[in-house]
Amino acid sequence: MTASQEKGATPQKKKDDKTKEEKINEIIAEGGTVVKMEVDYSSTCDEKLPQAESLAKAGKLNDALDMLMSLEKQCRTGADTHSNGRVLVLAVRLCAEAGEWNMLNEKIVELTKRRSQLKGAVTKMVQECATFLDKTPNKDALLKLIETLRTVTTGKIYVENERARLTHRLAMIKEKDGELKEAATIMQELAVETYGSMERKEKVELILEQMRLCLATQDYIRTQIISKKISTKFFEDGQNDDLQLKFYEYMIEFGLHEQNYLEICKNYRAVYDTKTVQEDTEKKMVAMKNVVLFVVLAKYDNEQSDLIHRVKAEKILQDLPKYKQVLDKFTTSELINQDAFCQQFEQELRDGVQGSAPTQVFSRNEAGDARWKDMLTRIVEHNIRIMAKYYTRITLTRMAELLALPESKAEDCLSEMVVSGAVSAKTDRLEGIIDFSQQDQDPLENLNVWSNNTNKLMDLVMKTTHLINKEEMVHKTLGAGSSHHD
Repeated sequence: MTASQEKGATPQKKKDDKTKEEKINEIIAEGGTVVKMEVDYSSTCDEKLPQAESLAKAGKLNDALDMLMSLEKQCRTGADTHSNGRVLVLAVRLCAEAGEWNMLNEKIVELTKRRSQLKGAVTKMVQECATFLDKTPNKDALLKLIETLRTVTTGKIYVENERARLTHRLAMIKEKDGELKEAATIMQELAVETYGSMERKEKVELILEQMRLCLATQDYIRTQIISKKISTKFFEDGQNDDLQLKFYEYMIEFGLHEQNYLEICKNYRAVYDTKTVQEDTEKKMVAMKNVVLFVVLAKYDNEQSDLIHRVKAEKILQDLPKYKQVLDKFTTSELINQDAFCQQFEQELRDGVQGSAPTQVFSRNEAGDARWKDMLTRIVEHNIRIMAKYYTRITLTRMAELLALPESKAEDCLSEMVVSGAVSAKTDRLEGIIDFSQQDQDPLENLNVWSNNTNKLMDLVMKTTHLINKEEMVHKTLGAGSSHHD
């Protein structure tokens, strides 16, 4: 063989490899087995299928089905998947066109239970039956057909996609009838994240439906579990903004129930960064307003502190002066006067002003009032942190005066912050003095420092011993050399 012939053979080999890969994918889609066709019944089907259709149109449906059942057995025993699929599809279509819905359900069960039934043919039949759902004469017929199809597809990997779509359809019907819990239970049966043949977008759509129904039934624990099945990397290509916005809408609803303000802020940040919101000025403004308010409402920690400074750097805040001022208040090392803060910001944040619509964060209802109360608590916590920064010791009376709170309330707030580790302080309740000076280190930390110092000391001792031994050896060697010389 020449070199040119060898080169020409390489692409052919690659083509053959690709064909094998395609065959493997087909085998997986068909449930892991492939049946070799023994007899080709294509010509027989071309002849008999039109005859069966003619019989059905003439009102002889049973005769047509008998002919098809006989032909189906031939195709099945001959392992002709394509022809068998054509026969099954025509059989169910004739039943549907004749309006024999009960007979259709019976034939579906009968055909799928036949011995050594070909998987590819069953898949085609189920897909054809799915098109009849909108043609059913009434709701009872629709529900029976869905239930029949769900029964025959149970546990069959090769029709898992069709089963998922049927289950979703059934859940929507139940929801429309007001049976929310039942609809949620039906949808939870699906483990679409394990379906290998389903497109990723369709998986996400079905998982979002599961989340929506769980939120509607106030099953927040299951909502959190299901939400982890969606990877946010799926949204990074910017092709599925509608699904991304829906996902974060559900996560925000879940966060509001859990009162996890920092997570809500992150979710609104993700909404703000989507292409759809960036192109709509009004939506962009609303998203940024929510980001600002929820980052301020979040409890102070390193992550919140970092996030609030990054939000403050956003250029869009130049168009939202009041919201920028709120951030300035919480990022400046100065005390915030509660009364002055309410007077300056409450009107715009809660009710809105001309040119700046309010958000739903502090709306005039029970939830809005609770969040406004949390905002005032954050002001108190901010003020205590500032005091800890500037004072080493302060009387409880003076601190309560600066916080504009009764002494008992001021002491409770300080105690909560000390317990959470936000500030370090000691209270002398007899003298009424609070000591903000740095407290002694934790005993474990002290022990670690002592151990480290001991190790350093022992290293120095070992090094010194080694050097002394070295010097002694050198002197002995020099002394022995000089005596020998003498």
